[in-house]
Amino acid sequence: QVKLVESGGGLVQAGDSLTLSCAASGGNFNNYAMAWFRQAPGQDREFVASWSVVRTVYSDSVKGRFFMSRDNDKDMAYLQMNSVNDEDTAKYYCALILGYHDSLLSDQMDYWGQGTQVTVSS
Repeated sequence: QVKLVESGGGLVQAGDSLTLSCAASGGNFNNYAMAWFRQAPGQDREFVASWSVVRTVYSDSVKGRFFMSRDNDKDMAYLQMNSVNDEDTAKYYCALILGYHDSLLSDQMDYWGQGTQVTVSS
């Protein structure tokens, strides 16, 4: 059974840094695409970043501040969040695509984690 578990969320101050982790288990996901999405209260889930073997893509709202990485040996994905602001407050979700092509669309994801809350205080 495929399972994604996020960790690393919490309460941070504006301008701080935070790193989220996502652990994938239940299969062999070597080089499969993964992504991070987020959802703030009352808003739709939005794309944050995606990783594939050929590129890493970021939303305009986080480009230059957030960095996504992948550790295939450990089946882990990470989201390093720098210079956070109150607009980054949301629940962050890790997602996995059972393939090598990335996507920015939530309906293209095959599996989701339960999410980890990030709250930024100003």
